[in-house]
Amino acid sequence: MIDVAVMASGGGTDFQSIIDASESGEINAKVTLLITDNPDAYCVERAKKHDIDHSIIDHEGKSRTEHESEIIEILEENDPDLIVLAGYMRILTDEFVERYQGKLINIHPALLPLFGGEGMYGEKVHRNVLEAGMKRSGCSVHFVTSEVDGGPIIDQRCVPVKKDDDPHSLAERVKEKEHELLPAVVGAIAERKVVLEDGEAYILPEKDNNS
Repeated sequence: MIDVAVMASGGGTDFQSIIDASESGEINAKVTLLITDNPDAYCVERAKKHDIDHSIIDHEGKSRTEHESEIIEILEENDPDLIVLAGYMRILTDEFVERYQGKLINIHPALLPLFGGEGMYGEKVHRNVLEAGMKRSGCSVHFVTSEVDGGPIIDQRCVPVKKDDDPHSLAERVKEKEHELLPAVVGAIAERKVVLEDGEAYILPEKDNNS
């Protein structure tokens, strides 16, 4: 079983999806730590409810380096096997990303490499998808690199874009898929089925018992 740390800034529904999959035995992983930069984030209440250690590390009045040094201190104390960015709203420095290269993943509410990059988050993503006239959208889980939303994609899920969609309705449909995709990827990592090689990531196929 692997220990998972989650970094989140908001309501924490993606955080909850990993907790639920862990507690049900669906994945061989345990969420052991939540880190948030938002003292008012509801994800803190989720951590309390499930007796998960949590650290509120407010960024106000601190440089990015100072803020991240506090995060690193907590991570080093807990030594998780995997760090998941699940709605974490601050862009991390290259130094932080390089420190945890290969064990730091992020979920993004679009089919990367489309509609990603700095400034593309939350409702902005879905509004851009609609304005572009896309017929499909979805979500992606990728390894984090110094390029915002540009790391190797591990897996994705698709949803249809409906004629009468607005950013909110599309976001809700994508969120449902996020709650399937993120635990699935965490579970695959726990089973050592995710391979990162030559700048690309992929999930090993299930073994065919008939072969």
